[in-house]
Amino acid sequence: MNLDLLKTLCETPGVPGNEHRVRDLITAEIDGLFDEVKTDAMGSLLCKRSGAGENPTKIMLLCHMDEIGFLVSHISKDGYLYLNPVGGFDPRNLFSRRVRVCTDDGDYLGVMNPGGKPVHIASPEDRKKVPELGDFFVDLGMGKKAHDVIKVGDFVVMEEPFIEIGDKIVSKALDNRIACWLGIEAMRALGDKGRGAELHVVFTCQEEVGLRGGKTAAFAVQPDIGIGVDTTLACDTPGIPEKDATTTQGQGFGLHVRDSSFIADRGLVKDIEALAIAKGIPFQRTMLAAGGQDGAAAQQAAAGARAVGIVVGTRYIHTVTEMIEKGDLQAALDILVAYLSEF
Repeated sequence: MNLDLLKTLCETPGVPGNEHRVRDLITAEIDGLFDEVKTDAMGSLLCKRSGAGENPTKIMLLCHMDEIGFLVSHISKDGYLYLNPVGGFDPRNLFSRRVRVCTDDGDYLGVMNPGGKPVHIASPEDRKKVPELGDFFVDLGMGKKAHDVIKVGDFVVMEEPFIEIGDKIVSKALDNRIACWLGIEAMRALGDKGRGAELHVVFTCQEEVGLRGGKTAAFAVQPDIGIGVDTTLACDTPGIPEKDATTTQGQGFGLHVRDSSFIADRGLVKDIEALAIAKGIPFQRTMLAAGGQDGAAAQQAAAGARAVGIVVGTRYIHTVTEMIEKGDLQAALDILVAYLSEF
């Protein structure tokens, strides 16, 4: 398992609308894997491998590049940065975080904290308050000199390393650099198999703010089959009812059948389930009450497409401690290669 690539993907910063560094990394990594590679107007990377025959089935894998993060919205007179989120954050997870502020001319490390009193001088009532997102600011340690190097619109990501603990991987941005890794590694493993289909692996932009890049890319490709490759919740941890667990780590890839953005094609669900059973690839059906993923963009593009999701259960999602099970990641890779090989 090429974990060095996954580490590099996760540690490369790229928030919605600023995926260029991730896109450049992927472009270099996929050299020779596709017949055609291009970047569309929104910034998604569209990669095509031609199929045999006159009208081969078009299969599209949608793998979004963006991670949740922030854009600088204001720089105070004293050089503190205030932020607008791009993606869904829980403010309870933002206290005392190290961050990286990314500019066109270089990156700057800083710390994020909410305004207000520290614990030593806070009242009991102060300690009960959960700040709003707008209360948080970034301190670069340079005071007013921040005005010389930071601009409104520069982007900010959490600064945390990729680590392995036991059978798990922990990192920021596993949502959704996992999918970028799967898109690359699936094509490598596929080799010359699956030539009966026209394969499109699209590394999409701006998924975290409404599947935006997936929508435009899917409209351009107009696939017959769309596969949304993504993470999903693994709430198999203390304090969460069993019925809300969504997935259990160690039980294989998630066969995603529904969320608030789409309902998967019944036939595709059955086909992939049967293939997984035949190949001995562990899996679990998964459903989300809320949230969405790029499979919905493929399903709803132009005249529509059959769509399904292949997902990896992730604990502590949308935090800097996102955690996956290595075996579940391998199962997701195995089912993608097995399914694409069928054509």
